[in-house]
Amino acid sequence: MASLVELESVSKVYGSFAALRKISLRFEAGRCYVLLGENGAGKSTLLRLIAGLLKPTYGSVRVFGDHQPSEARDRIGYMSHAPMLYDELSGVENLRYFASLYREQSCITPEAALQAVGLEPALARPVGQYSQGMRQRTSLARVLLAQPKLLLLDEPFSNMDAASAQQMLALVGRLRGEGKTVILTTHQRELAEPIANFLLTLQAGSVASLIEAGRSAIAGARS
Repeated sequence: MASLVELESVSKVYGSFAALRKISLRFEAGRCYVLLGENGAGKSTLLRLIAGLLKPTYGSVRVFGDHQPSEARDRIGYMSHAPMLYDELSGVENLRYFASLYREQSCITPEAALQAVGLEPALARPVGQYSQGMRQRTSLARVLLAQPKLLLLDEPFSNMDAASAQQMLALVGRLRGEGKTVILTTHQRELAEPIANFLLTLQAGSVASLIEAGRSAIAGARS
């Protein structure tokens, strides 16, 4: 299967601290990869490199063939750990604002994006009064506006109750089923494993293991 994302000997160094160390990985199209590891293992840094928000200190990152991430941002959706929403605005008002930033890109409507994540567009309550689960789903709706092919989700189940986490899990699983490639970070392996094709564990900036869901460790990750 074709690789959608390729990293070759990628390191990210901040002064004397190496957040990532000589990572080489391939991410196949249409699969869901769950990134695991302790705080500081390099999970968020890896996502930000793939999103084009950071540049590697050494090595190369390629997406959609031979493109640098910065050249393919219209096809990449990045959901950060922080919600990146305006608390004083409603969900649909937030999405109307973000949709206005995509001046040269075709987007689905804010109403359609909210409906896709199971939220009511007519809800007038400001986002600051939403539950954590609703805020996370609104953040996912913001990412879906531009119809990305690659979804990068940083802790999408964070601080949710069990019911909200299951709702988000079902949404991500449906998006994978629609052919999108999903790379997400989480501390909740047991929650995310049902939708995972691969489980990738980082430790101190290096690849500790790459496991096909339901199977033993496999080749294909080189650190």
